[in-house]
Amino acid sequence: MESFIKVNLDLLLVQRKMSLTELSERVGVTMANLSILKRGKAKAIRFSTLLALCSALDCQPGDLLEYQVVNYS
Repeated sequence: MESFIKVNLDLLLVQRKMSLTELSERVGVTMANLSILKRGKAKAIRFSTLLALCSALDCQPGDLLEYQVVNYS
């Protein structure tokens, strides 16, 4: 079994009808860093960034981040 954190940024952006560019401007995070987060390639996220994202997207951390387990059997 393998576990990972899935980032639901794409889904939230679609639901909020918001572009990655607009989100970047609202939260003060570069497009490059948001893209890394969106693709699930980020190694960590600062609480201040998580707070800014939740505020801009009007969501809870659990809406943005999801724990998943994959069973390969």
